[in-house]
Amino acid sequence: MAKEVGLIVELTRDSAVDRNVRADLPPSIKSGRVALDHIEADDLGRLSPPPAGEVVLTVLSPEALRRDPQVIRDAIDQADSDQPPVIVVEAAEYLREDEIAAVLDAADRADRTVILRILTDA
Repeated sequence: MAKEVGLIVELTRDSAVDRNVRADLPPSIKSGRVALDHIEADDLGRLSPPPAGEVVLTVLSPEALRRDPQVIRDAIDQADSDQPPVIVVEAAEYLREDEIAAVLDAADRADRTVILRILTDA
């Protein structure tokens, strides 16, 4: 049986990606499989690197997530900490279902909840 929440997306409230996700809610978020966690940004509107979790992969944009799902699976599978695996996205304006699905699939395969942290707007 799959976990209820497989992916937590950390982003700043009212950022471009937050507004776009809320305007066109991806099915995985509607279903409750993906949770949005709004975090306070710094003075420049950016999130800092995650204070907890094990960063397993950093990508420049969410588009990289759908290009090679095997890289995501391998990164999550190789996480060796008790902390949740974290994928850092440097910048995003949009977060689409196919990008979310690649991470959610890897989380389900590893039977772990994964954090996707978006640092700033594109």
